[in-house]
Amino acid sequence: MKKAKLSKKLLRIVGRTNAKYSLIGEGDRVLLGLSGGKDSLTLAHILSHVQKVAPFKFELKAVCVSYGMGEDFSNLKHHCLEYDIPFEIYETETFELAKEKIRKNSSFCSFFSRMRRGALYSAALKGGYNKVALGHHFDDAVESFFMNFMYNGALRSLPPKYKASNGLEVIRPLILVRERQLIDCAKVNEFPLVGDEACPAFRFDIKMPHARAATKKLLKEMEESNHDLFISLKAAFEHIHLDSFLCSDS
Repeated sequence: MKKAKLSKKLLRIVGRTNAKYSLIGEGDRVLLGLSGGKDSLTLAHILSHVQKVAPFKFELKAVCVSYGMGEDFSNLKHHCLEYDIPFEIYETETFELAKEKIRKNSSFCSFFSRMRRGALYSAALKGGYNKVALGHHFDDAVESFFMNFMYNGALRSLPPKYKASNGLEVIRPLILVRERQLIDCAKVNEFPLVGDEACPAFRFDIKMPHARAATKKLLKEMEESNHDLFISLKAAFEHIHLDSFLCSDS
């Protein structure tokens, strides 16, 4: 059985995040949403490692949601088999449904995101899992905050964990990890990443989303001017003074 090369710093961050927010514990059954990108695939290897060394026992399975458009996940399946990561493909008809629901020249990443999340929830409930793990990292949380701040008029980000209405607990073990650390891990291990060929957007005549790209560009420029930007943002996310905002008492 092969083992991925995981940096001690990366494992330490995830370990501390798990301890701080009580993400995974004794007896948990964790379903990991595996897209095949660098984030979720690195998380699969980290959780597989933690499963072997942690002082508590938990179950883990990686599930890849198929949109039903003939995606080829054979390399991903073979990779998980090589590294002894339990893997399953969850088939859906999301692609066909999108043809009926999506208007021409509309941006619909949120539609596929909701459908994919719903499919993960269904897979978890059917399999008897109590937690769903997602591969969002700290850059995602910061981008989400700025997008909500600039485009939606809300101060909102991505929590380390939350309980869905169906009772499942959604966890983000990588929430304090920087994206560049995941890029480095994927490069060092030469992970067989699934790219844009699995993105339904490229099969439609649609307007690609611009808000996230613009936000990433803005944050990159801000960090170039202030190298401690993300350190300050992490501290700010942990020290929110609600009484300093225009919040009503009701």
